[in-house]
Amino acid sequence: MAELKAFVCGHPIAHSRSPLIHSHWLKSYGIDGSYTAIDVAPTDFAAFLSGLAAAGLRGGNVTIPHKEAAFAAVQRRDEAAEQIGAVNTLWFEDGVLWGGNTDAYGFAANLDHFAPGWAKGDVAVVLGAGGASRAIIHALKQRGFNDIRIVNRTVARAEQLADQFGTGITAHPPAATPELLGDTSLLVNTTALGMHGNEGLPADPAGLPDHAIVTDIVYVPLETPLLTAAKSRGLKTVDGLGMLLHQAVPGFERWFGRRPEVTAELRNLIVANMDRKK
Repeated sequence: MAELKAFVCGHPIAHSRSPLIHSHWLKSYGIDGSYTAIDVAPTDFAAFLSGLAAAGLRGGNVTIPHKEAAFAAVQRRDEAAEQIGAVNTLWFEDGVLWGGNTDAYGFAANLDHFAPGWAKGDVAVVLGAGGASRAIIHALKQRGFNDIRIVNRTVARAEQLADQFGTGITAHPPAATPELLGDTSLLVNTTALGMHGNEGLPADPAGLPDHAIVTDIVYVPLETPLLTAAKSRGLKTVDGLGMLLHQAVPGFERWFGRRPEVTAELRNLIVANMDRKK
């Protein structure tokens, strides 16, 4: 049988850790396959997609800046992609190019792993209203949260999301955050605040109840200022690396026919790579 081939494409793409994740799984399961990073400029993206089958590619991942273009270009979309408005995973079914979004799955699976029972709460505060927050809101709605408060500097963007996702979702300015946190069971940061080179605290966890969980989708650094502040308060925290690892699972299964496991070994491999690149 011919080698099974998949990819990740973006522009730029050299920073992607997806090849490391999928190559680890291919080796672990003894699968004759490859997963490579391909830099595709926005002007070349349509041609790249139309040439997938001819290039022997079974599918792949799509990252910035192509997620919305992929959403528009595919022939069929899964429900998560429809709700989120972006595609990060491509595959063929009966010759038809499908697009899916696994970010919401990855977010929820990461919390399932490190904070079992996280979805028993019903109040969540989501910091930021960019593309990532759409996936988070979709996941929260799927898992039963009925009071989701979006905080964003540009309130109009948060209002757009609230309108799109419907009942139980409200939009707020950052000044309202302390008041919003009092009965919050889950605080999620989707902003770039806390990333290396963008140090800062997107919200002060001091106002959260003692049972609250705090998670940050930023994973460089692993412990962001928000997570450090939450830990010092004794709150349960979950870093963002697991979301990256778990969102890779459904794609791998589609392309290579085996559902992979997110193990401590894989996590340690990625952490070591992050440490080397500091």
